[in-house]
Amino acid sequence: MMEIKNRKGAYDVLGMGSALLDFTVPVEDADLEKLGLRKGGMQLIDEDRSREILAILEGKKMEVTPGGSAANTLAGISTIGGKGMFLGAVGNDPNGDRYVRDTELAGVKAQIGRHDGMTGHAITFITPDSERTFATHLGAALQLNRDDVREDQVRNARIIHIEGYLFEPTGLREACMRALEIARSGGVLVSIDLSDPSLVDRIRPVFELVAKEYADIIFANEEEARAFTGREREAALDLLSRYCGFAVVKLGSDGSLISTGGAMHRISVCKTSVINTNGAGDMYAAGVLYGIAHGLNPERAGAIGSYVSSKVVAQVGARFPGKISVDALS
Repeated sequence: MMEIKNRKGAYDVLGMGSALLDFTVPVEDADLEKLGLRKGGMQLIDEDRSREILAILEGKKMEVTPGGSAANTLAGISTIGGKGMFLGAVGNDPNGDRYVRDTELAGVKAQIGRHDGMTGHAITFITPDSERTFATHLGAALQLNRDDVREDQVRNARIIHIEGYLFEPTGLREACMRALEIARSGGVLVSIDLSDPSLVDRIRPVFELVAKEYADIIFANEEEARAFTGREREAALDLLSRYCGFAVVKLGSDGSLISTGGAMHRISVCKTSVINTNGAGDMYAAGVLYGIAHGLNPERAGAIGSYVSSKVVAQVGARFPGKISVDALS
């Protein structure tokens, strides 16, 4: 069990990430070809390209929800009865208003800066085989800065959870480093999600520094763990665990591996009918972080992560509507 140092923290987790609206739309493979998008990939697009794609999609059934990896994790923590705060940036536009409102409606304290520009969004294309393809315009999410990070709020959390994407753009990285310094001096546990294998390849020295100097908890899927360590599964977990006290490697349908206190734990999946894998990793992190914040042992924390992620993949959106009871698991 990982010890919570900041027991007086009013929030289980403060999450930092890109505040993105999710536009989720079912499409056929042929639609992706027409749009010039590589199936299963994530393409960053500018504002003009975003408007062009959304115009093409007009008339298709589309679900609009607040998203972003860390924000999804915070919503998941609220779903299972925890307390979370989200730190991000949106535009001074109706979508920004919607993002702040819906974050609060999800039970998450919204500490969201308002900036000029379009609110960021991720257009998520779901093909019949449940594969996800993304076209993402970061927009105002890129304007998160050091001034948006308040010391009193970081110190009021038991854990701070940062999505890896924030460590690439220089301005966002500076905001992250301020939060990390405050967390370290205030006894707040630091959780990092490596986010994407190609990101790991691009900024490996940054992740190595953060992992070595600040991280208490690291989340990685199999591909991200391989990119960071050059190893597979258990061997990758072993190397990750040398950086931090609590390391996780997610293995999809094969469950997950957790290393803490010198021991490795295998966490099984909860079988379900998979509709859409979008948000599965974020929800898994929500369960695990909730478990750590509440002093649960790693097997229990991992079991909660598996259980709640099985709920979110059995429906279309990246977030589960309503509440999930984990009392029987915790």
